[in-house]
Amino acid sequence: MAVSSEFMSQWYSGDKMKMSPFLVLLITLLSATATLPSEALNVRGHLLKSKTFLSPPIFLRPGSVSNKWYYDIAFPRGHLALKSFNGEVVDERGVPVPLHETYLHHWVVEPYYAPKVAAAAEAQKLSKGILHRNSGVCKTTLGQYYGLGSETRHTATWVPDPYGIEVGNPEAPPEGYEKWLLNVHAIDTRGVTDKLGCTECRCDLYNVTIDEYGRRITEDYTGGLYCCYDETRCKVKEGIADGEARKVFLRYTVTWLDWSDAVLPVKIYIFDVTDRALIEGKSEPACKVEYQVEECSSENRANNDCVHVQATKQILPRGGDIVFGVAHQHSGGIAASLHGEDGRLLCESMATYGEGQEAGNEAGYIVGMSTCYPKPGTVTVRDGEVLTVVSNYSSERQHTGVMGLFYILVAEREQQQLLLPAAAVKPGLCFSFPVSWCLPSWLSSNL
Repeated sequence: MAVSSEFMSQWYSGDKMKMSPFLVLLITLLSATATLPSEALNVRGHLLKSKTFLSPPIFLRPGSVSNKWYYDIAFPRGHLALKSFNGEVVDERGVPVPLHETYLHHWVVEPYYAPKVAAAAEAQKLSKGILHRNSGVCKTTLGQYYGLGSETRHTATWVPDPYGIEVGNPEAPPEGYEKWLLNVHAIDTRGVTDKLGCTECRCDLYNVTIDEYGRRITEDYTGGLYCCYDETRCKVKEGIADGEARKVFLRYTVTWLDWSDAVLPVKIYIFDVTDRALIEGKSEPACKVEYQVEECSSENRANNDCVHVQATKQILPRGGDIVFGVAHQHSGGIAASLHGEDGRLLCESMATYGEGQEAGNEAGYIVGMSTCYPKPGTVTVRDGEVLTVVSNYSSERQHTGVMGLFYILVAEREQQQLLLPAAAVKPGLCFSFPVSWCLPSWLSSNL
């Protein structure tokens, strides 16, 4: 816990410490927050709330795939500032499931608008809903607000203070009601012949020639999402029976604040290294989401240079201060980075691999991606700036269906200037447990 020395000095007089009644109240308050990890005071005294939910059950047999969309999921309601969203796969007992048993290819969560009253059949689909996507650049194919994969357990999604992702504004949506959808793509690799090949969705292991829409898969497409869609099955070892389906869930935790003028809104942007539209002189983005890494040549191997570099350029529609950044990669990923038009580094996100067998430390799997939290005002991008996305993968072997996505949160300058006077009232006493927070000025001024 860190307390400002200026305020600590107020409690001392000569060699003796004099305790104010308000300090007693403060100690009591801190003791209470220590026993309530799901709730704590946040900046300027606003209550930080947190709640954990379970997805609908996901049924998996050895080698099987589930890639379903769940509509109207359990989610906090109201006009809120989202601060974080984290998830992991757990079994019926709530025990985390390791990636070498159930591989979490990805999960995404996104709001949508739907009628408040809908028939039960309509509640399970989006036919009468309107997707509420992020601010671009690939929002047609990558419209989610949050999305991660195997790296979920050790990747921060915290939105730094005083910022928040605004949702549930009653004045913003069209006629209808804001709900939330969840997509979970999970692959059961128990008993399969090639765990990595199954997680990379190699088509020969899934024995498919058409995609989930009945379209023929071209011969040059050797692996990716087209081959590991819902209810497909990866090749298992001889003698592995189907058995009873295992029931797992995505357990997700949402942390938020009630919206107030103390929160500065941020915009979500997702960049995709596969989008070549700007480089090729096309007007519309062409985000393909995934690509393939070929095995390095014998010459590169001799020079110990087996790194595949994929890069592209995309335009940021609206500028401002970058306050958060993180990449999403698959096994084989090394790092990804985002650069300004002049080449300056805006954020680099590096992969961490596990070293054991337990959930969260699985050897050979990416278990975390590092994040960027620039000090506000230090990493600025302008409207329409051309940014470069770079994704690096090991090419010691071929990798199919890999991704090179980059998420950033941008606080627009105009909104900051408009809201800053209300948001920047400095409270007197600040702490760092369980998250960074400060007492409101009306209380700290009386200490």
